[in-house]
Amino acid sequence: MTERFASFAEFYPHYLSEHSNRTSRRLHFVGTSGVIACVVAGLATGVAWWFAGAPVCGYGFAWVGHFFFEHNRPATFRHPLYSLIGDWVMYRDIWLGRVGL
Repeated sequence: MTERFASFAEFYPHYLSEHSNRTSRRLHFVGTSGVIACVVAGLATGVAWWFAGAPVCGYGFAWVGHFFFEHNRPATFRHPLYSLIGDWVMYRDIWLGRVGL
């Protein structure tokens, strides 16, 4: 059964609890950085394939983290929008030192 969350603020602690493994968080960080790099490369070169590579890079690294290190199912499958927002908020929080890397 899928948990229901009234808001992203309610969801985010749950999201963080599913990212307790340091290696998984590092893989998420690399994947999100790769998404940014792909988008920048796409904008700089005008080559559309970079944009197609962005979600492959982001989700690829994240899912490796979940399947091999967290041993859980990515929140993307249960809460796609909140999970996407959570990826970016966690990325910001890692940069700000609020979440350990």
